[in-house]
Amino acid sequence: MRHDATSELYFGRSVFFDYLDYAFGALLDGEIVGRAFGVPFAFNIEGRSELPDGGWDQVIRWAHEDRLVGRRPTTISALEIALVPKARGIGNALAMLNALKACAKKMGFAEMFAPVRPSQKQLDSRKAMREYVTLHRADGLPTDTWLRTHVRAGGKILKIAPYSMTIVGTIAEWTQWTGAAFNCSGQAEVEGALVPVLVSVEQNYGVYVEPNVWVQHAL
Repeated sequence: MRHDATSELYFGRSVFFDYLDYAFGALLDGEIVGRAFGVPFAFNIEGRSELPDGGWDQVIRWAHEDRLVGRRPTTISALEIALVPKARGIGNALAMLNALKACAKKMGFAEMFAPVRPSQKQLDSRKAMREYVTLHRADGLPTDTWLRTHVRAGGKILKIAPYSMTIVGTIAEWTQWTGAAFNCSGQAEVEGALVPVLVSVEQNYGVYVEPNVWVQHAL
């Protein structure tokens, strides 16, 4: 996912230290097992009355623009919560989510948003995200475990971000990134991807456009 060009506006060496107040590491018995990142941005201003369809990419661009012009942020978006396998499934993801929410509250924000990447969508990459988010268990909670964690933590699903992350590369780059061979044009399945990668062998490129789900957490 770091091959999304927009990520350099947040994780790049020249800017990352500007966001350290919104970055966390997870420790388990003294070992680093996870990380969480958030980004502050100005919302409900001219041109930003709705959460962007561009999701993860666009909220980073907004934050970057705000810093360039000296605009004060009014809210925060979560960007990533990641844990090593042995730290998953025992409540640590919720702890990291709560850490980001506590950070947002400490900064004086009334809410936190998140362009959520449903963790089990990769198992059904051909299903449209708008259909995927309607899947619920008998208790009314989302079938997807990560969406369910957000909802249980008080999150409200607002809308789909249809092009939240866009990653473009040559066939050689995609092979290097994934270890997969891309020998023909069309839709290619990639392990861990929420949707297929669109490949053109003739034009020598692959394009991955990932949808996410905007979730709001009131604080």
